[in-house]
Amino acid sequence: MKKVKIYVTLRESVLDPQGSAVMGSLHKMGYAEVEDVRIGKYLELNIADDARDIDALVNEMCQKLLTNTVIEDYRFEIEEAVSQ
Repeated sequence: MKKVKIYVTLRESVLDPQGSAVMGSLHKMGYAEVEDVRIGKYLELNIADDARDIDALVNEMCQKLLTNTVIEDYRFEIEEAVSQ
């Protein structure tokens, strides 16, 4: 089994009001050194080893469902899942 870690972020050209709100709160709490905050998503998928090409599969899932490709970018890492 493979573990896929997917990181989704807003494109740099897209305003991030949630990130701005968090940055404002951090500044009010005394963390003035924080210069920018961007909020994103993190997903983990476990995929069977016998699945078709995992890179192609993950790209297809991200393009069709897991991300909004108009405003979001994504990247992913594939690793061996640890059996429990």
